[in-house]
Order: sequence, then structure tokens, then C-alpha cells
Amino acid sequence: MYKTVRLIILLLTVSPLAQAALPAIVSGQPVPSLAPMVDKVKPGVVNIATSSRSRSVQSNPLLNDPFFRYFFGVPEQQQQESRPQSLGTGVIVNADKGLIITNHHVINGADKIHITLNDGREVMAELIGSDAKADVAVLKIKADNLTALDMADSDKVRVGDFVVAVGNPYGLNQTVTSGIVSALGRSGLGIEDFENFIQTDASINPGNSGGALVDLNGHLIGMNTAILAPGGSGGNVGIGFAIPINMIRQIVDQLVEFGEVKRGLLGISIQNMSRELAQAFNIPQNKGVVIANVDDGSPADKAGIKVGDVLVAVDGRKVGNASELKNIIGMLRVGVDVELTVVRDGSKKRLTATIKESRQQKVDGQRFSKRLSGALLGTVEDDARSKQTYLFVYDVKPGSAAWYGRLRKGDLILSVNKRKVRNLDELAGVISSKEEPLLLSIQRGRESFFVLMK
Repeated sequence: MYKTVRLIILLLTVSPLAQAALPAIVSGQPVPSLAPMVDKVKPGVVNIATSSRSRSVQSNPLLNDPFFRYFFGVPEQQQQESRPQSLGTGVIVNADKGLIITNHHVINGADKIHITLNDGREVMAELIGSDAKADVAVLKIKADNLTALDMADSDKVRVGDFVVAVGNPYGLNQTVTSGIVSALGRSGLGIEDFENFIQTDASINPGNSGGALVDLNGHLIGMNTAILAPGGSGGNVGIGFAIPINMIRQIVDQLVEFGEVKRGLLGISIQNMSRELAQAFNIPQNKGVVIANVDDGSPADKAGIKVGDVLVAVDGRKVGNASELKNIIGMLRVGVDVELTVVRDGSKKRLTATIKESRQQKVDGQRFSKRLSGALLGTVEDDARSKQTYLFVYDVKPGSAAWYGRLRKGDLILSVNKRKVRNLDELAGVISSKEEPLLLSIQRGRESFFVLMK
């Protein structure tokens, strides 16, 4: 018999106080210590607490009468503000401008963001911008004598490098733990849309979200974001994940400039290279991605990309799999030119494409029908010239109504109740009631079939 252990990815937020110092001398002799480096890093790490306004329900039925409220000047609902709760950590990255980075999930839904600095000062923060897809947010505070952490080049981090995590687990301010880099480029975990995590065994726990992962020089290499915990216990088991600072730097630049991240579109469908495909395409290694489809009129089409090409590098940066390509293209600014290295018929070609802005709207299917609840729906453009679009299932939450209705990520919904749908507006026009059964025509890869969702 095999014992199954359930592993759950946990985002590292909580709700508060401890500080420790290492001895510098033992028996009159200096000993190796991280204390000097930690003393330099701590002022750049802050505690984040948030509060939000909630509407209280009126108990007196008269208060539900609009005429009563009008004549007596009673507000519809009373607003109450929650007390600040310690949720996570932030890192000062620009002392002059007062810029702080943290995770999107730390400040999501907050009306007020409270910052406690290392020296005990408390200030309010302004949200500059937040990106849910990469789980990065930028805050701004007004305060003097701030200390920012220097950023390292996270592309130069190697497995086995020593690292130190600084944060506020369980509200225990300025907690320091150490470990090594366990792995690089972790993806496919389902934590974020864009994943390229540094994995570490430095102990991080709920409340470490948004905290610093630094090298032995005290330079910032990543931002702690999540842990892998057995059975949903929430405790650390030596598997933690941090977003690389090089990835964060690109996101921060856009959030500061635009207040949002404008992601690029190349216009291709891809699949990972396998050993068999490598042999078929005369590629000496099973690295890169195979171009399965090129949208007409897309940046890839205009650059000369062909179906069957194997994309192996973007701007000289090697592409090992589909997740890596998604991260690279997703972080590029709209309008920039990129050099694409492809292998075609056994020889390399270098092509140039101009990244186009993606304007995909994604909504939960619950807006249209309770039977589509849990499905993230949107429109994909097949032909940039004719504007031919399809209704696309970007994601399906396991255990949701849509999941049990047999919808899956990557499905194309061709028709609903025997009426063709090509976008969200047409879907809304077809469904007359959220309660009605739905007959969906689905295309999944090369398969086409009907699904009846009762």
C-alpha cells in the first residue's frame, strides 16, 4: 500500500514580535556570523498590515425603507473599518521615492495599508499598482532616512548558493532564517499565471509573503511568496518559493509608469519539445518549443514564423519549455522588437518580431450561468485581419460547477444551446437564465463533442 500525502501550495500571509542577535565572539575569539549582513538588510524590510471598510447589516426593518431613510437622513448602510491586521512583509527598493515591493495577495482588497518600519515608525502607504498574474505590488510611502536593499542579478543565482530570508512570519517582526537555493525556474505549480520561482529551504512561513530573500552580500535576489505544505498545515517543510528580482524589476517598472502591466502578445500556439519530436525536427536536444499554430496577421506571422518551427531563444536567451517562453514574452513591453531564434529544416534562423498588446478580457463564467461557475472565460483572436474570435476557457477551478460539467482549461466553446458564440457578448445574449441547462459544443485539441450541463 502507498500512503498518499496531500500537498497544498500556501500563499504566505497571516495575522502580531520577536528579534534575536547572534554572538560575535565566543571565548574571546570572533566566529563566522551573518549578523553584520543582517544588520544591513533589516532596515530595508518592513511589516505590512491592512484594514478595509465593511458594510454592517441594519437590524431595524424600518431602515430598509428608502422613504424612511430619505426623510430621516439615515444612510443606507453603516460602514465599519476593520482593525489593521498584520498580513505580510515588504521590501524597500527605492529610498528616495519611498517605493516598497510586496505580493499582490498581501494587499489585495485593502482600503488602507499600514507600514511599520524597522525603527518602529508607522506610516500609511499608497498603492501605486498591482499585478495579480505575477503576484507583485508596488507601494509608496513618505518618510525620511529610508534604507533600500541593493538588487542582485537573479539570473546569476545558482543552485547551492547560500541565502537568507527576512520577514514577519506569524507577525514575528524581522525574523531571519537561512538556507540554500534548492532549485531554479520552478513553474507549473499553479500559484501564479507567470511562474519562474527560486526554490529555497530557508524557513519561510505564513507572514513571510513579500519578504526579502538575499544573498550573503545582503543583495536582494527574490521576494518570498509561497510554501509547499503537507495536508494544509501551513508549517514550513523546507520547500519555499520566491519570485526572482529580475522578473520583479520588469514588473515594477511598468507598475510605476502605467499603474498596470501591459503584457505582450506574439500570436502563436506552442507545445513542449519531446525526444521524439526532436528527432522528427532534426534537433540535437529536446529543448525549445514547437510552433503548433501561427495566428494570421500576428507579430509572429509578420516576423516569418512558420508552423513546425522550433523556437529555441528570444533575444539570445535560451528557451527550454513553454513556461519559460510564456514568462519571457509576458514580461516584454508592448511595442519592443525581439529577436526570435528558430530551427527550421535543421538550420537556425533569426527573425525579428514586434510585440503587440494583448487585450484579452477574462471573467468567471458565473456571470452568465451558475453552471459555468469556476470557469475563467475570455476571447482569443484567431485572425488579426478578419477579427475572427473564439470563446476560450482560460482556466477551470477543480471541484467547481464548470469542472463537474466537464469543462477543462484550453477548451474552445463553439456554441451554446445550438447557437454559435464567438465572444463574451454573444455568450451573454444566448443564455437567458442562470438556472437553465446548457448544451455546449466543445473543441478540445482535435476532438469536437457536445456537453450537457444540467
